[in-house]
Amino acid sequence: MSDFSTARQKMVDGQVRPSDVTDLRIIDAMLAVPREEFVPASQRAMAYLDLDLEVAPNRFLIKPVVLARMLQASDVKATDKVLVVGCPTGYSAAVIAQFAGKVTATEGDAALAAKASEDMARLGYSNITLAAGMPADGHPANAPYDLIVLAGATEVLPTGLYKQLAPGGQLVGVFALTKPARAMIVTHSHDDFGSRPLFDATAPVLPGLEKLPEFVF
Repeated sequence: MSDFSTARQKMVDGQVRPSDVTDLRIIDAMLAVPREEFVPASQRAMAYLDLDLEVAPNRFLIKPVVLARMLQASDVKATDKVLVVGCPTGYSAAVIAQFAGKVTATEGDAALAAKASEDMARLGYSNITLAAGMPADGHPANAPYDLIVLAGATEVLPTGLYKQLAPGGQLVGVFALTKPARAMIVTHSHDDFGSRPLFDATAPVLPGLEKLPEFVF
């Protein structure tokens, strides 16, 4: 077993499983996807640590356990169309693509998005479309979605993304509107959007989803 395979197994056994992630599809996906391929070569030794890993300026892979717990709460179906926003190198999309039908992922930096798309092709992920686009904009061209995953935190209500959910669709992400920040799940039902908290969590705020500074007179 390679050093990275061993590290991947330790990530699952030491971080994911102890956090009550019992969905074997998620566990198998995290064991299958080589996270080291989604980080710069200089940071590969850190690929499986329990941290938000900066892979480009102000671009992060969120903690594996936060991603795993959000996916378990959303109960992804094999037929689901999924949108992942703020996906700089494609890792979150690659994990989800192991057990979802079709995955669209967006990244605001066009150069990063292009490289991630090339890497997806090289690694053989044929059910992922990776496009340039800011997190708050989503990807209307492929909407509506059964699930939207924020690969980071938001400090504002992402109402523009809500409109891209199919009836019965869900959005999951870390909401940092209040303290402590919490992972939340939002469900589109009868032209309304209901939310419920999942667990306390932190993640870097996605570009464009920051709270605007308040003016003090």
